[in-house]
Amino acid sequence: MELNNLKPAKGSTHHDKRVGRGAGSGHGGYSTRGNKGAQSRSGYSRKLGFEGGQMPLQRRLPKFGFTNLKRVEYKPINLSTLETLAADKQISVIDVEALISAGFVSSKDKVKILGNGSLSRALTVKAHAFSKSAEAAVAAAGGSTEKL
Repeated sequence: MELNNLKPAKGSTHHDKRVGRGAGSGHGGYSTRGNKGAQSRSGYSRKLGFEGGQMPLQRRLPKFGFTNLKRVEYKPINLSTLETLAADKQISVIDVEALISAGFVSSKDKVKILGNGSLSRALTVKAHAFSKSAEAAVAAAGGSTEKL
């Protein structure tokens, strides 16, 4: 074997189709594009979702639903989370700043306290919203709730 007789393995390479190089090439004339129409022209690019002039799927399907622009998104925090936070940090007042420093919420989030879990200590909880069961559980444990 010499450098001058090296060849790639059979079938591992192929030649690009050279179109538009005369009738003798077999790909002259229309250059494999067919007759007339946008697809035979240079620079043609089909729009996303275009179906040849047929009404496209995204316009055939009906619109539905409603987006309330005034909707308020809350970050849910359960009572079980408050219980572990109070036990770890040895605090009796839990507010949004305490939840931010513990990494449960970001400074942009509004917080809603939910009633999943139980409290074994009296806590003062300050948040943007409370579920009824969470308010009842905090009151039952001897604590208080305060809306921001």
